[in-house]
Amino acid sequence: IDSLQQVKFIITIFRLSLINVKIAAEENMPITIRQLEIFNAVVESGQVTKAAKNLLISQSAVSLALNEMENQLGGPLFDRTARCLELNDRGRYLLPLGREILDKLENLDHLMNEKDGQFAGTLHLVASSTVGNYVLPYLITAFKNLHPDVFFKMLVSNTTTSEQLVMDRAVDLAFVEGEVHNEQIVTMEWFQDELVLITRPINNSEEEVTCTLATDIKEYEWIMRESGSGTAQTFKRKLGKFITDLHVSMELGHTEAIKKAVEAGAGIACLSNLTVCKEIDAKRLQEIKIKDLDMKRQLFILQHKNRTQTRLISEFLDFCLLLSQCKEGQACLTSPENLEKLVKQFIYGP
Repeated sequence: IDSLQQVKFIITIFRLSLINVKIAAEENMPITIRQLEIFNAVVESGQVTKAAKNLLISQSAVSLALNEMENQLGGPLFDRTARCLELNDRGRYLLPLGREILDKLENLDHLMNEKDGQFAGTLHLVASSTVGNYVLPYLITAFKNLHPDVFFKMLVSNTTTSEQLVMDRAVDLAFVEGEVHNEQIVTMEWFQDELVLITRPINNSEEEVTCTLATDIKEYEWIMRESGSGTAQTFKRKLGKFITDLHVSMELGHTEAIKKAVEAGAGIACLSNLTVCKEIDAKRLQEIKIKDLDMKRQLFILQHKNRTQTRLISEFLDFCLLLSQCKEGQACLTSPENLEKLVKQFIYGP
């Protein structure tokens, strides 16, 4: 048996032994890895029926596993309602511990199955709206061209929710627009982005529209992103004391909804240039320049500090950071099309 086979044999024994790992419980009964997988699937889906479908097992098998877990742990893990299961305080305590064990098993599989220059596995990502809809799809596609056996699962949410998903170990990496200050999270600087004010085109005017904070900002009707949005957080911080002058007529939870409301004449808004450059070029929206205010902002990549850094995660991180560090990478964020050209050049050459 060569050294690699020996290591695989040891890992197999280790994995089997984990089945008998004891999680602190009143009766000190063993909780199996399969039970943890079923518990995690129920948490993610919120329903026994959906969890059973995702795991390709029967609904009764899921219910039996949950009942056995709760008996072994000396009490319920969920509050049961007519439509779904919601974690109680005991379940919320167990969730990060169970996910840590499942993460370590997944990392072992990745480490043992990755060959030189080849990667396989699943990356769980979450991204705030601008990054998730206008940046990451290009990078994910490019990475899959290089490593076709890698599978991606990505959620799009705001910065606050993304931070919580990292804390819960529900994702490997988060890509966000707002600042995060949490000692459990490693924050890496990524691209720089620029925010712009947008309005409905004014009488088809070709002239540049400008405003000043002290006198003009309070004259507009504002459409804002929801609380927790990195874009809203950054814009409010840049306005400083003038934030109290804003007359906010509505808050919307999606970039596209905001753009449509502005096009319809409901007010003005502040969004990333990435999200509105097409509409500005097509003259469906018009930019308003703010005098003497730097609208650039930093985008960040987040990772839990105790998350094991597999070769797959490291490779994807290096790929994302390499593109952002080159001069062309910074310039490409003027539009998604420029980003796509850069990615293709990166893969296929000039």
